[in-house]
Amino acid sequence: MNFYVNSLEETTKIGSLLGKLVQPGDVICLTGDLGTGKTHITKGIAKGLGISEHITSPTFTIVNEYDSGRLKFYHFDVYRVSDPDEIYAIGFDEYIFSDGVSVIEWANYIEEILPKEFLHIYIEKDLSKGENYRKITITPYGERYNYIKELKI
Repeated sequence: MNFYVNSLEETTKIGSLLGKLVQPGDVICLTGDLGTGKTHITKGIAKGLGISEHITSPTFTIVNEYDSGRLKFYHFDVYRVSDPDEIYAIGFDEYIFSDGVSVIEWANYIEEILPKEFLHIYIEKDLSKGENYRKITITPYGERYNYIKELKI
């Protein structure tokens, strides 16, 4: 599925609509260049889960945990992870195989340790169409993510 947005608000809205659909144990992998909107999608997912806390990227802590929404929410940023053992050391498997929702920014950095089933969101800029223009491609890997067909913008 492809979505086209032209503002940060529209990017966040896609995340929010997705956050209303996610289910326990879902793993959402975000990829795209620096500044494409991965954290804005993540903030939207948190909002859709009913989390009102301020969402920040856990660049130096690797994971932030939130439990004030309808499901526990784990926000990973693996941009600075240089070895998969680093992420295993924080209990990565316990997070992604739990009944919470895990969002992983820069998931392409840890492809070899991702579960077989996940929802992939790729965000790319098209500056020829404007500063905030983005193409957001959402691809489900696994039948559990068939609900993505219900995502309407």
